[in-house]
Amino acid sequence: MLDFDEITSFLGDYGLFQILIMVLLSVSTMPAGYMGVIVVFVSDTPEHYCRSSNSSTRNGTEWEQGNGFHERDSWMGPDSCSRYKLRENWTEKAAGFNDTEQCLDGWVFSTDKYSATIVSEWDLVCDNAWKVPFSTSFFFVGALIGSFISGHLSDQFGRKPVFFFTMILQTVTALIQVTSVSWVMFTILNCLRGLGQISNFVASLVLGSEMLSKSARVTYILLGHSLGFGFGYALLPLFAYFIRGWRMLLVAAALPGFLFIPMWCLIPESPRWLLQKGRVEEAELVIRKAAQWNRVPAPEVIFRQNKDEEEQTYTYMDLMRTHNIRNITILGVFIWISVAMVYYGLSLNSSNLHGNIYLNCFISAAIDIVVYVATWLLIDRAPRPTLLFTTLMFCGIMLLVIKLVPEGMCTISVLALVGKIGVSAAYCFIYVFFTELMPTVVRNMGLGICATAARIGAIICPYLLYMGLYSKILPYIIFGTASIMAAAVSMLLPDTRNSKLPDLLTQTKHIRRYVVDGCTEFRFPFFLMA
Repeated sequence: MLDFDEITSFLGDYGLFQILIMVLLSVSTMPAGYMGVIVVFVSDTPEHYCRSSNSSTRNGTEWEQGNGFHERDSWMGPDSCSRYKLRENWTEKAAGFNDTEQCLDGWVFSTDKYSATIVSEWDLVCDNAWKVPFSTSFFFVGALIGSFISGHLSDQFGRKPVFFFTMILQTVTALIQVTSVSWVMFTILNCLRGLGQISNFVASLVLGSEMLSKSARVTYILLGHSLGFGFGYALLPLFAYFIRGWRMLLVAAALPGFLFIPMWCLIPESPRWLLQKGRVEEAELVIRKAAQWNRVPAPEVIFRQNKDEEEQTYTYMDLMRTHNIRNITILGVFIWISVAMVYYGLSLNSSNLHGNIYLNCFISAAIDIVVYVATWLLIDRAPRPTLLFTTLMFCGIMLLVIKLVPEGMCTISVLALVGKIGVSAAYCFIYVFFTELMPTVVRNMGLGICATAARIGAIICPYLLYMGLYSKILPYIIFGTASIMAAAVSMLLPDTRNSKLPDLLTQTKHIRRYVVDGCTEFRFPFFLMA
């Protein structure tokens, strides 16, 4: 296969064409940034207590409206899922009547923070509280399905069609979700929205990476693609602060997606993918247009077509064909599961931290933005495996230290946010790293498998956070342990710093090997075969 980077080097690294591609694709990731964590506000549980059977009127006045949410009377139960039984005589409870019953008449929800969430609208508390993490997990089930199928579709039909189709899917599904009349309808649409969100995110990553040179590619992924995601995340608490109802919040989040549809005329198909499919003339046309934008002369013949080459169709089984690509795939699956579980676990935990939920969410997003810039500055100063190991180990240590802090202290929130620095760096960095590890012929499928594995971790994390109702420390212990295990495994990956993108399976790098006592070679895990 032709050396694409060398042949297209006459375009330069940062011409007008490259800058345009980086800006357009980076801005397009902003909806993915807030769509992935909008559940923090849409599904948050406001303060609540049982509605009294006599609460509608008392002495001719509206009892709940008159007293207000925080002025709770003696009929309130010992917790938010029960109430004291009342007789005709309202003073009976005060006389020592302590029998309780379930909230037979529903709940009263505070409107201090939200006018409505799906929890207050469909009473998803007490016996129905499990539906909240389930609906969140179902979003990531959709993301899992999208990660799996979009990679294959993108490798078969092109990066550009899949990118725009999933952008429309994400936008339209969110608007339909606004009309949900039940929790079941909301949850099913949540799955479709997750499918569109991750598919669009990965497609834009691959599309941009394959059109840029090595130095521009790293800049695009960290300063462009990741920052776009981070700025979208940072916009979420701003939207949510001014829009307190979940339906209108989804409308505001969906509408910007329509602004990106006209980009179809500006963003070309990946020339690497066109070459891999044998469509040499179309690939040359893309490069010639890029040369015109950059105002540089193009050679008379850019790509020489080898008539003896036959187009080969690749499938997911090719990710296990050779021992090198198999090792990279297995290691990638474990690392991506761990990183995504910890990243989304800490991001979705914003509502459970001490302090203002809007401020906590913004600080979490601001941490991501700063970390993306710092990672860009450090990425060429250290070997790739060492950088990934350091970030994950830092996160794991910070989260395990929380076990030493008494529950209820603000220090827990600080340590959790500091730990997020490490996993945020790892989360954006693995996209750079595994884009460089996977060869062109299976790159989108390889990243799709890794992203699919990541969604497994994301599906698990809402239930780990739900366990925090019984032990606030337990989720952090699990997240910290997973982060440290992923850090150890990452040291087996080969270094791709200053390397060209591999095109063929035979160009996939070996995993690293270690020597004990100068003679004994070992690999970990044991199932990675050479």
